[in-house]
Amino acid sequence: MGEAIYIGGGGAEQNEPQRLLLNRANRHGIIAGATGTGKTVTLQILAEGFSNEGVPVFCADVKGDLSGLCMSGTESFKLHDAFMSRAGKIGFEDYSYHDVPTVFWDVFGEKGHPVRATISEMGPTLLARLMDLTDTQEGVLNVAFEYADDEGLLLLDLKDLQKLLIHLGQKEVRDDVSLRYGNVATASLSAIQRSLLGLERDGAEQFFGEPALDLMDLMRCSLDGRGVVNIMDATKLINSPKLYSTFLLWLLSELFERLPEVGDPDKPKLVFFFDEAHLLFKDAPKALLSKIEQVVRLIRSKGVGVFFVTQNPRDLPDSVLAQLGNRIQHALRAYTPTERKGVKAASESFRPNPAFDTEEVITQLGTGEALVSTLDEKAAPSVVQRTLIRPPSSRLGPITPAERKEIMSRSPVAARYDEAVDRESAYEILIAKEEAAAEEAERLAKEEEKAKKALEKKKARSKSSRSRRQTPTEAAVKTATRTLARDITRYVLRGILGGLKRR
Repeated sequence: MGEAIYIGGGGAEQNEPQRLLLNRANRHGIIAGATGTGKTVTLQILAEGFSNEGVPVFCADVKGDLSGLCMSGTESFKLHDAFMSRAGKIGFEDYSYHDVPTVFWDVFGEKGHPVRATISEMGPTLLARLMDLTDTQEGVLNVAFEYADDEGLLLLDLKDLQKLLIHLGQKEVRDDVSLRYGNVATASLSAIQRSLLGLERDGAEQFFGEPALDLMDLMRCSLDGRGVVNIMDATKLINSPKLYSTFLLWLLSELFERLPEVGDPDKPKLVFFFDEAHLLFKDAPKALLSKIEQVVRLIRSKGVGVFFVTQNPRDLPDSVLAQLGNRIQHALRAYTPTERKGVKAASESFRPNPAFDTEEVITQLGTGEALVSTLDEKAAPSVVQRTLIRPPSSRLGPITPAERKEIMSRSPVAARYDEAVDRESAYEILIAKEEAAAEEAERLAKEEEKAKKALEKKKARSKSSRSRRQTPTEAAVKTATRTLARDITRYVLRGILGGLKRR
């Protein structure tokens, strides 16, 4: 155990080792570079380093390459000689092969344990972004959530929300809700329902439900004290970019809300790698961007470090980029005016090194080589250094399905998440209320019909008695009969009207 993570050694200009201080890792960071320049390997060696220091890690595996973390590298690997050569070149004397304790997750439950969240946990703001709702439609969704909270209706999965919207669409309910919370238009309800159907097609139905993910299960250490690396397979999820980015943003916001303040700890409680980070900010409304920036700014005080992985730093808003103290920049291309602007902006974000032109070097970096600047003990950025990234100790590349299955069978959370649970929630409660209301309406209708027939019978008898000439004896008999009929009718009606007792 140490106080820093070794990143790599100097390139052609110098041989100064580059390290990431653990007590500055919660000041966030960025790993940037064009496709094929070595960003994934850099992420892999940082995950190894954090794990070795007892820091749990969460990362999304967009290409499937990070799964090799769970297996040790071997001398039979085709790049073994190159790895050993690089380790010697940068002075990495402690280099050796080893695996990393790993737990696999997957929203779809195919390549990892299912990751679920409830509709209530996600909340209306993130759901509105996920469904591309207008401000008016988001307002109606907020009303639906408020109504559900006040009525004690649990919103766990998509069918709960769909049923709630149908319930709010009933005229008597809609009128009451509109008076209590604000106008609820049927057009907005219909638009939200259509968006929910789109979410179902994207696979969100598998994400929403129980058992919901317990954040503490992402912050485990193995028996030997190493931090567990949680790898969420996103090879399929990335095809639904809104769901991918919204899920990761939800995870960040949940960590922010639930973890206590710790200030600047000796090492992070969790490090979060956000691959394809540009998706988080793409098309996000201004209000949501403001909240994202706030979470990123404040979550470091909860002991969580966030590293954004993207092709170009310009993919991130300036307000977020300014909060990323640790920077690893792989090669960028500069073939177009836009790309040249990106290179210039990236170079200007570093503290200059008089030994080289940063803007020029960014376009000359080889695969596995990067410009590195990390925070020092005073939280000031170090002078940028041209660095050869150290080789990984775990396997480079994906594991086989059989190896994944074996790792998952030994997972400490397998029994907790693999089976879905569908307990009573808004859907079942509203269905029960509707059935009870239908039965009551049917009962009242039958009693009303029965009363109506009794009255009609009474009127028919009365009319018949007036149409006939009666002898005194017949009149007396009919009078007694009519009196008895009236008493019988009065008894029935009293029963219908609600428990009146016969005298």
